[in-house]
Amino acid sequence: MSPLERRYHQTVVLLVLLILLLPLLATLGYALATEWGATILPNGVTLKWFIALWGDSRFLVALGHSLLICFGALLFSLLLVLPAMFVIAWRFPRLDGVMNVLILLPFSVPPVVSSVGLLQLYSSGPLAITGTPWILIGCYFAIALPFIYRAISNNIQAINLKELLDAAHLLGASTWQAALWVVLPNLRKGVMIAVLLSFSFLIGEFVFANLLVGTRFETLQVYLYNKRNDSGHFTSALVISYFLVVLLVTWLANILNREKS
Repeated sequence: MSPLERRYHQTVVLLVLLILLLPLLATLGYALATEWGATILPNGVTLKWFIALWGDSRFLVALGHSLLICFGALLFSLLLVLPAMFVIAWRFPRLDGVMNVLILLPFSVPPVVSSVGLLQLYSSGPLAITGTPWILIGCYFAIALPFIYRAISNNIQAINLKELLDAAHLLGASTWQAALWVVLPNLRKGVMIAVLLSFSFLIGEFVFANLLVGTRFETLQVYLYNKRNDSGHFTSALVISYFLVVLLVTWLANILNREKS
């Protein structure tokens, strides 16, 4: 590729990124504006909307609820899915086709229909957990399952699991020792990708959170919905803060992954 062609491709990439970032930049500008009405540019710049947002204890509680539910569901998913995938890949590889169908079932039913069924099922009886974070953690587990399974499954196929286990067995390691000290470190990148994809999707989920728990365990998206009639500058600051939280979690995950490499 000639220097001219390389420069042309770089320019195209920058233009595409600018177009993609334009709505976010406009939201940021509105969040920083004192007033922005009939003029092209805002009348002034202020941080009072961000100060008001981060000074709101209700927002901080909602953010904590969202992080707690997301990471709780992801931890629950990894603890269940990783051993199951290891057994399937090692002993029952033919079940992979069945699992590929099963993991898509959560997306075959509309969220509203699923929420109505869950409300009827868990509103009474021995598991009356409607309105609690437990029902949302279980629901998010089902949502995250396809992302986690596919990312880790691709990673397992790339590392050649059987050869790693055979080599570990020749060196005297048991199967579970090999899984813990040999296979699991090689799945670190797949696990990280699965966690980041699932987290970015779950923290923005609204339908299940609003219908199953609502304000009884208010999450970030439910808080945003309840604040929709407030100042547009305030809600813009909330949207920007939401993106900053996702970026911060992604950055921290990449830092941790790089330090362990």
